Amino acid sequence: MKRIRTLLALATIAFCASTATATDEVPGATQDKPVALVGGTIHPVSSEPIENGTIVFADGKITAIGTDVEIPADAVQIDVSGKHVYPALFETHSQMGLTEIGAVPATVDTSETGEMNPNVKAVVAVNPDSELIPVTRSNGVLLAVSAPSGGLISGQSAVLQLDGWTWEDMALKPAATMQVNWPSLRQRRFRRGGDRDESELLRRYEEQVNQLRELFKETRAYQSGKESRGDEQPLDLRLEAMIPVVDGQLPMMVRADTLNQIQSAVAFAAEENAKLIILGGYDAPLCADLLNEHKVPVIVSAVQRRPLRRSDEYDAAYTLPKRLSEAGIQFCISSTDRSSTWNTRILPFQAAVAAGHGLEPSEALKAITLYPAQIMGVDDMVGSLDVGKHATLFVANGDALEISTQVSHAWIQGREVDLSDKHKRLFEKYRRKYEQLDSQSNGD
Repeated sequence: MKRIRTLLALATIAFCASTATATDEVPGATQDKPVALVGGTIHPVSSEPIENGTIVFADGKITAIGTDVEIPADAVQIDVSGKHVYPALFETHSQMGLTEIGAVPATVDTSETGEMNPNVKAVVAVNPDSELIPVTRSNGVLLAVSAPSGGLISGQSAVLQLDGWTWEDMALKPAATMQVNWPSLRQRRFRRGGDRDESELLRRYEEQVNQLRELFKETRAYQSGKESRGDEQPLDLRLEAMIPVVDGQLPMMVRADTLNQIQSAVAFAAEENAKLIILGGYDAPLCADLLNEHKVPVIVSAVQRRPLRRSDEYDAAYTLPKRLSEAGIQFCISSTDRSSTWNTRILPFQAAVAAGHGLEPSEALKAITLYPAQIMGVDDMVGSLDVGKHATLFVANGDALEISTQVSHAWIQGREVDLSDKHKRLFEKYRRKYEQLDSQSNGD
């Protein structure tokens, strides 16, 4: 029996080690010469598309864009005639680099124990060698927010650029938001029958909101102690992490779908003078005036999702971006609730569904490029193709929202990205297999 347990333990270790191997793709080298993409259709997103245009970038930043551009003598010129140039697609909520294989706990580092973990930083746990990263960027998704999960306060998310040797290389904004899972009053059925008593739901809801309120109160008291006592104030990492939130510098990204969740989260943020971003936002159009009054943006957690209630229209989720746009609510589109981290690459198809259900195609593109950058506070660096911004972009053979479109080139801060990935290698492997089988069959 002891020998069997030893063999099982060794097998488990070997399996986990095999799943944690590094990807074959090598991160791009720092740009040493200007690059000019010539002759393609350029989609700045912040302005109208430029037919037969040229875009030049050097030292990782865009230096010129237009139809009459002077190309530096030492520039590497790439003919992109008939192709399209886009800014990086931007996923605003994922667990990129924090999870690999859901069934293998050793490859999942998404949450910590306990309800209150504001000091948790997702960025330091990111695995740059994740196989999911090359697969994701092969479809033009070169930027992603990686966020922790679990508890009432999960911790701090980070904006990542999906290329680099280390998490320091990848971190575009190491602390982007504080992740909060807002309490809900929705009835949930349990396996052993019946609904949870409404009074119990209300008690639990009030208890959790009071926990948040008390944490803000403790943080302000801690701040006062630091000001009055200086170095004599004992360090509290949990409260230290909350100071930017209490000061209104670090926004809370609050997971909230129902009307009462959204309204209570906005009321709480207004009471505490905190910045707020709603993740989910299914019922957001029902409180558009409230969201606009307090300038609260909404991250649509997925377009390809089921209606929240039996009484909802079948396409309620599909038309949500259109309704948010018509209501004047600042929004962007994520794929987190539909595709999870493993399929973040389908982000453009979420936007395509929104475009197919009433959202202007140009707005659908902005909802996965410029608008996420604005909401995350990094639009001075990424989100559109403008002079002075990072050269984080890709070239494709068609419309970025079309499934058939293929990405041929990509750069992150001017570093050329290796677009090979595990999916492509497996495709090539099994293509050859069936060619060999076909050849053998014809030979017989």
